[in-house]
Amino acid sequence: QLVESGGGSVQAEGSLRLSCAASGYFSKRCMAWFRQAPGKEREGVAAIVTGGGNTYCAGSVGGRFTISQDNAKNTVYLQMNSLKPEDAAIYYCTLRYGDCDLHYEYPYWGQGTQVTVS
Repeated sequence: QLVESGGGSVQAEGSLRLSCAASGYFSKRCMAWFRQAPGKEREGVAAIVTGGGNTYCAGSVGGRFTISQDNAKNTVYLQMNSLKPEDAAIYYCTLRYGDCDLHYEYPYWGQGTQVTVS
């Protein structure tokens, strides 16, 4: 089970931190954040190998967004800085077993959290 939190409304250039709490075994999984805005295709934003592994970020958010984890809390975070109106979307936490890449399929999804940037 994946439970997101931390979405909300923010002005342009502001910051938000999204959290995703995962139940079950946490280590050596690929957890990723995707987003989807109305009328746009779903986009992979960032991914991380849980248990202290590599991270990956989409070029559109590189340098502004950072994905991290707290293994003790089974939680993955997405720190979003310098937010732009085009970052507004529903953000989803996802999980897959196996290789970590934003272009792979992710079978497990959270309910999503809305991010609004004005």
